[in-house]
Amino acid sequence: MTPTRAASSRIPVRIPVRVSVLATLLVALIAAFLTPGRAAAASLQEVTGFGTNPGALRMFRYVPDGLPAGRPVVVALHGCTQNAAGYGTGSGWLQLADRWGFSVVLPQQQSANNASSCFNWFQSGDIARGQGEAASVAQMVDRQIADTAGDASRVYVTGLSAGGGMTSVMMAAYPEKFASGGIVAGLPYGCAQAAGSPYVCMYVGATQTPKQWGDRVRAARPGHGEPWPTLVAFQGTADYTVKPVNMTDLMRQWTDVQGADQSADVSDTVAGYPHQVFRDAAGRAVVETYGITGMGHGQPVDPGTGSEQCGSAGAYVLDVNLCAAYRMGRAWGLG
Repeated sequence: MTPTRAASSRIPVRIPVRVSVLATLLVALIAAFLTPGRAAAASLQEVTGFGTNPGALRMFRYVPDGLPAGRPVVVALHGCTQNAAGYGTGSGWLQLADRWGFSVVLPQQQSANNASSCFNWFQSGDIARGQGEAASVAQMVDRQIADTAGDASRVYVTGLSAGGGMTSVMMAAYPEKFASGGIVAGLPYGCAQAAGSPYVCMYVGATQTPKQWGDRVRAARPGHGEPWPTLVAFQGTADYTVKPVNMTDLMRQWTDVQGADQSADVSDTVAGYPHQVFRDAAGRAVVETYGITGMGHGQPVDPGTGSEQCGSAGAYVLDVNLCAAYRMGRAWGLG
């Protein structure tokens, strides 16, 4: 169809309007790049060459834009069938990193090491100082502190399920690197060896006295004096993958390491859930536990924009109106 004269006469009128719109968009784009605080948000990045990496793990990290030197570091270890990006977002740790100003290291398992992408918390060659996956995670911590000028005295390690088991490993094998650990549906250090099988450990538990539990940690780092990392633990009471007895054994293990007894100094509720605090002779909170009534196997989260909310629900990330990452962060002084 040939344009009519009337139609063609309107064309010169439209050109200035389009130019004006394009000019407005161009100015807005320039302003977005030049205005402080308007740059693109930080993103998860993979880091290679972080050390000899004897455990053949992958290293990812999240560093909020403009993060100053001297800020804390949180190491977050995913559970089986999960990955670094999904766990970092789902658990709420990346959200809190932006809110409170710290960096996050997210180790990732490879299927060549474990078909279900579980960290090998039960393999003797991966849980000893200087070996396997434990050494790889330690090398990631060193690299992160060096690259971000992070505060080496404020490094924390946390994880879910197999990641919780590996958190126990890092607290025991590298206690000088971590101020505290946060274990969600995890296992005591050396549990598979004590029980004779990882499955017995998970489904039944191991028969050990508090001292025997503590001796396993002390043997992982002979000659280490105080301080040992403190512990914050979360466990669903309806978890049939990692039985609740494992949180009891974690409490026994780490109170013994810290020289505290197994009687809670505080017993109350948080968000309606049983919460206990165990203090050492100096009155310092060294072990803190949360029993999430009715929760199965997973990471507790509380999605939303409230000051105490974080995380997003998904597979093994469960909305129970309490965000474990927030509670850990508060206990560690991150907030």
